[in-house]
Amino acid sequence: MQSNLLHTLVSGPIGVFDSGFGGLTILREMRKILPQYDYMFLGDNARAPYGSHSFDVVYDYTRQCVEYLFSKGCPLVILACNTASAKALRTIQMNDLPEWNKDKRVLGIIRPTAEHVSEYTRTGHVGLFATTGTVTSQSYPIELSKINQSIEVASVACPMWVPLVENGEYDNEGADYFVRKKVEELLSMDSRIDSVILGCTHYPLLLDKIKKYLPKSVQIISQGEIVAQSLKDYLERHTDLEAFLTRNGGCEFLTTESEEKFKHAAQVFLSNSEISAKKVVI
Repeated sequence: MQSNLLHTLVSGPIGVFDSGFGGLTILREMRKILPQYDYMFLGDNARAPYGSHSFDVVYDYTRQCVEYLFSKGCPLVILACNTASAKALRTIQMNDLPEWNKDKRVLGIIRPTAEHVSEYTRTGHVGLFATTGTVTSQSYPIELSKINQSIEVASVACPMWVPLVENGEYDNEGADYFVRKKVEELLSMDSRIDSVILGCTHYPLLLDKIKKYLPKSVQIISQGEIVAQSLKDYLERHTDLEAFLTRNGGCEFLTTESEEKFKHAAQVFLSNSEISAKKVVI
C-alpha cells in the first residue's frame, strides 16, 4: 500500500471486513451497541466466496484487504468473516501487524463466539454449521477446547447456504431442502446436541428455516450481538486504542465489485436500508 496511514496510528473509523455480504449482519449489531463510532465496511465481493479457497489464498486476500483498511486510517479492523478469521487472522496478527504497526489491531469473530458457548449448552455437545473452509480449519473446536475441554463439537459444512442467501433464495421453499438436509446430517452425528453455532455471518438470514427443522430444545448461537458486545468490552479494556476511534456515527461502504450490485445485495442484510457504496481496487 502506498499510503503512509498504513504504518501510522491516526484517528479513524473501525474497519469491518468481509469477503461478501454476511459481515453486514455483524456491522448492524455493532452499530446498534456502539452507534457513536464511525465505521468503514469493505466487502471483497469480486473475489467472494472465500469458503472454498485454500488457506494461502484466503490469507493473501484477507491480508490485502486489512492492509487497505489500515491505509485508509482505520486503527482497528474486525474480520467479520468466519473463513478469514479461521484461515488468516492468526498469521496476520503474528507476522504482519509487527511489520505494519504494532499499535493497530486486527480481531476476528470466532474467539468471541467460542467464549460464550458455555452459556448456551448444558450437555456440552454443540453443533456447528459453517462453510467448508471454516469446518476444515477446525478453528471452532480448537478455540472451544482452549476454553472448555469438555465441550464436544459436531461440524457440518453447508456449501449451498451462502449462495442461497446471496441470490435471494433464503426465504423461498427451495431453500428448505438444503437446510433440512444439513440439520438432519448434524443431528445424526450426535443426539445430545443442545446448542448450534451459526458459524457463517450469512446464516442468520436462514434462521427461520433452521429453527423450523431443529428441535425446539436446541438453542441457536448467532454471532452478531455476541461479537458486538465483545467489541464493546474490548474497547473498554483498551482505552489507548479506543481513543483513536472517531465518533461521528457515520459508516462508509466499500466494495471490490459493482456499486449497484453491492447496494442491492446489502439491503437484504441491512433490513432494506438505503446505502451508498464506492467501488475500490485492492
